[in-house]
Amino acid sequence: MTHDDSGIREVRPDTKSSGDSEPERAVVGLGDVARASVAAVGGKGENLAKLSRVDGVRVPAGFCITTAAYRRVVASAPAIESEIDRLVHLGPGDLGELDEMSARIRRAIEHTRLPEDLVEAISDAVIDRSDDAAYAVRSSSTAEDLPSASFAGQHDSYLNVVGVPAILEHVRRCWASLFTERAVAYRLHNGIDHRQVAMAVVVQQMVRPRASGVLFTADPVTGNRKVATVEAVFGLGEALVSGTANADSYRVRDGEVIERSVATKPFAIHAASAGGIDMEPVEPTRQTESVLNDEELLALVELGRRIEAHFGAPQDIEWCIDDDGVQIVQSRPITTLFPIPPAGDDANHVYVSVGHNQMMTDAIKPLGLSMWQMTTPAPMSEAGGRLFVDITARLEAPSSRADFLELSGKTDPLVRDALETVLDRGDFIPPLPDGVPAPPPAVGTTAQLDPDPAIVRELIEQSETSIAACRREIQTRSGAELLAFIVSDLQELRRLLFDPRSRQVFMTAIEATWWINQHLLDWLGEKNVADTLTRSVSHNVTSEMGLALLDVADAIRPHPKVVAFLRGVENDRFIDELDGIDGGPDVRAAIEAFLDKYGMRCAGEIDITRPRWSEHPTALLPLLLAHVENMEPGEAKRHFEDGRREASAKERELVERLRTLPDGDEKTAQTTRMIDRVRTFMGYREYPKYGMVSRYFIYKQALSAEAERLVENGALAEKEDIFYLRFEELHDLVRTGHVDQHLIDQRKDAFRSHQALTPPRVLTSDGEAIAGAFRRDDLPSGALPGLAVSGGTIKGRARVVLDIADADLAPGDILVTAYTDPSWTPLFVSIAGLVTEVGGMMTHGAVIAREYGLPAVVGVDHATRRIEDGQQIRVHGTDGYVEILPEPSQP
Repeated sequence: MTHDDSGIREVRPDTKSSGDSEPERAVVGLGDVARASVAAVGGKGENLAKLSRVDGVRVPAGFCITTAAYRRVVASAPAIESEIDRLVHLGPGDLGELDEMSARIRRAIEHTRLPEDLVEAISDAVIDRSDDAAYAVRSSSTAEDLPSASFAGQHDSYLNVVGVPAILEHVRRCWASLFTERAVAYRLHNGIDHRQVAMAVVVQQMVRPRASGVLFTADPVTGNRKVATVEAVFGLGEALVSGTANADSYRVRDGEVIERSVATKPFAIHAASAGGIDMEPVEPTRQTESVLNDEELLALVELGRRIEAHFGAPQDIEWCIDDDGVQIVQSRPITTLFPIPPAGDDANHVYVSVGHNQMMTDAIKPLGLSMWQMTTPAPMSEAGGRLFVDITARLEAPSSRADFLELSGKTDPLVRDALETVLDRGDFIPPLPDGVPAPPPAVGTTAQLDPDPAIVRELIEQSETSIAACRREIQTRSGAELLAFIVSDLQELRRLLFDPRSRQVFMTAIEATWWINQHLLDWLGEKNVADTLTRSVSHNVTSEMGLALLDVADAIRPHPKVVAFLRGVENDRFIDELDGIDGGPDVRAAIEAFLDKYGMRCAGEIDITRPRWSEHPTALLPLLLAHVENMEPGEAKRHFEDGRREASAKERELVERLRTLPDGDEKTAQTTRMIDRVRTFMGYREYPKYGMVSRYFIYKQALSAEAERLVENGALAEKEDIFYLRFEELHDLVRTGHVDQHLIDQRKDAFRSHQALTPPRVLTSDGEAIAGAFRRDDLPSGALPGLAVSGGTIKGRARVVLDIADADLAPGDILVTAYTDPSWTPLFVSIAGLVTEVGGMMTHGAVIAREYGLPAVVGVDHATRRIEDGQQIRVHGTDGYVEILPEPSQP
């Protein structure tokens, strides 16, 4: 697949595998397509042709009317081509026009006269022309049954079509179904150009089965590759697809039926004698019979395993059984499964998501993945454009298992629950025998530091000095020397990131926070006391960034011409244009000062390939303009001082209450010492990542300049193509001046398919994706459970935001999103509460929510789908749940 400037992708299948003349043929027998290609016969036709050559697999005989016939017919009708060209320029918001234009295209195709030679070719291909000979006429789009997008059910197919005239009519209907509203919407969603898809049609002899159904060679719900799922009905499978009949359901693992659910089946669909299909009643005595016996079921699954092995991926297979046995009428890849990290052995493995810990669960491009792996010492596995850590060894040893589960429970209880789900099975990760040494702890214990602000200042100064040296030394380097410098400098980055003193600082703060919350709950009965005590701490570079943007808004607000200009900005060159506007130079200076310090940040910043604010400053404008409109001058200073006063007042209140308790003086002294540690060191929690991202931006700027040189030299097609190369592959490109463009195109396709996947917190080597759950029985009916990370209760309007660029928030709104990273911090100064799907006690969103005093609940499963934008909700940040409130009754 390739891309044009509009962002729409062209479906360009590999045509090398087909014969030289094959794509031009209008009709070709399925058995004669020696090397079928999607370009000629569509996804379904290609798969059926391949299936017909698999030993032991029976496929109904038939032929394919190729895309050459479709393109010829459309090209002969300029009005149709013109309508399709117009359709390309409509977007998802143009629903009325999309539906109307799609209907016009369908009508035009259905009434188009077929060329005589095409009619003759189709007629000659019909094997049996007897009066009762029936055929299935099925759509086969070039964008169908692909590894990245199945298009299942988007196009039309017809069963029991009798006679050549009826076949010709239904061929036109299949072509027209390329432009049903659902197919057009699906292409828009997947970024596929309407002009670049074409429709082939498969015509096969009709099977009149006693049973039909679907076989998934992997569990489509859990992702488990070792569990096959079968659904079966009497008669034709159309009853299952259309939902008009209940289906029996079976699950099979390792040659054993592990689950069987037999439905009551009062009706079945059969082929009608005059053509078409009829729904017929099932005899009462058979309605609760199992459609398949164990022998048939296991044989079917074994056949499915052979097909899966042939295609090299789990399959969604449509099958039917007649008097002669099983016939396969379709097989497509299951595109919704999350890939499994490569293990290199057949042992069981358990993986934990890195993205959930880093608050960035989006897919990452290859250069970003390799840079992250070069940054961290922990071995990581790749799957679905994400990184995972194999924790099997830690779960095998009883001592490290307990420690890891305890730490997981403190940071993200959903990870712990998911791991316990695996461990409770007993046989997947059995514990090692006593006496076998455990692996070293992933996170060692730390000695607590006494509160000394000088330690934090020294660490920050050390990092800033190192970053300045990196920026200075990289400027004169290019080519292989540049890449060698980055490899060397990454060691300096790792030294700073994993400096034991640095870790000791923020772990002192984290452990002090845990101590305060636990002991003051025990002593005073108050939950999450540390939430208030961490407000407005020093050296929190992320919260300072959010307040700094308020200062930029203060610089903009007095200049109405600048405000008007910024509201109309459409490109990233606007900063240079400010000089010609009244007040513009002052605003430019304020924006540039902000970008000098924070311009390396962006959404998903652990991926070095993401555009930074300095590269894409328009990303900041919605936030800035919202601050100009909604905030008062001086809000940054006022916000910080309010937080500091609240924290100080809370400390005084706690001290007074503790002194009245038995051993009050000792408890007061211990608590005061812990509060000092939290307020001295907690701000630094955000700094190591800031230092890493600062360095990443220096690397990216140098690599972008190198990419420009490679483009100028003709070694690279586009500058951004380097993002689809791993670092070592980039080194080869610089050394040889040559790149495999086909590999880059494949990586772009893979990245697009990865973007559509939702990564699990925990993944097993069987492919089972485990989300984890909050197991609570103390919640109000309908409440959404989560992890309490910032205390307080707030009611307000939910604003569901999936992309920070689309944020339209007013004061008092509650932000509901998948995850937040530091780039979301500027939003926090204007919202009243936070709900996320991902997060833990010490991840970014939680730290900043506490810093700003926002009630927050994280880890709320599917929050962005279960909460609707605009609904009234109540966030219980102390108790860890969200209530969706009823709509007020109308007067």
